[in-house]
Amino acid sequence: MTATIALVDDDRNILTSVSIALQAEGFLTRVYSDGETALKALIDNPPDLAIFDIKMPRMDGLELLRRMREKSMIPVIFLTSKDDELDEALGLAMGADDYIAKPFSQRLLIARIRAILRRTEVSSPGAAEGGEPTETVLVRGRLSMDTARHRVTWNGADVTLTVTEFLILEALAQRPGVVKTRNQLMDAAYHDDIYVDDRTIDSHIKRVRRKFRQTDADFDAIETLYGAGYRFSEE
Repeated sequence: MTATIALVDDDRNILTSVSIALQAEGFLTRVYSDGETALKALIDNPPDLAIFDIKMPRMDGLELLRRMREKSMIPVIFLTSKDDELDEALGLAMGADDYIAKPFSQRLLIARIRAILRRTEVSSPGAAEGGEPTETVLVRGRLSMDTARHRVTWNGADVTLTVTEFLILEALAQRPGVVKTRNQLMDAAYHDDIYVDDRTIDSHIKRVRRKFRQTDADFDAIETLYGAGYRFSEE
């Protein structure tokens, strides 16, 4: 099935050039020049992935993501300027799956899109051979992860994670007590030799913890080992 990519940017040159490049790679595209116009369309008719510019008039990319995350968990890539480090970290903390700094290579953007879509496909129902959902459920103490349905519960309460957050948590929970370096977590969540820096993994971990603490204020199953990485502690 052909994937649909939504582009939201007030720069029409970027909308046009990226849309043409994606269509040349076989994607369908929808383009929006501001966040307000895009919001309803993204919720009512979700694409397979969305790309947001952070700096936009009327409604910026961060506000668009915040409001969209109330209704939808579709993967999101942020486009940022090189001096937008705080916005990058905030976007990841709010649930973005990745970010790319402007000016960017269209080849890199397409590689990131394909990697995220593959992760989404692997984590979705019907990804098993023959299109039948698998019944693989990972249980670690109070944590339950249904990899076929992309469902996570803690103490029986649902915790909603993005695709990237799910894969990072799964990598940690598969071997409780074993320290996973940031590089190992990058490999689990980002394939095809796509590089992300340590800050990206740290931001995702903070977001995962925050989501679990909304359900359980005492959640401490993900431990930080400074200078080494992270581990999941099974109670």
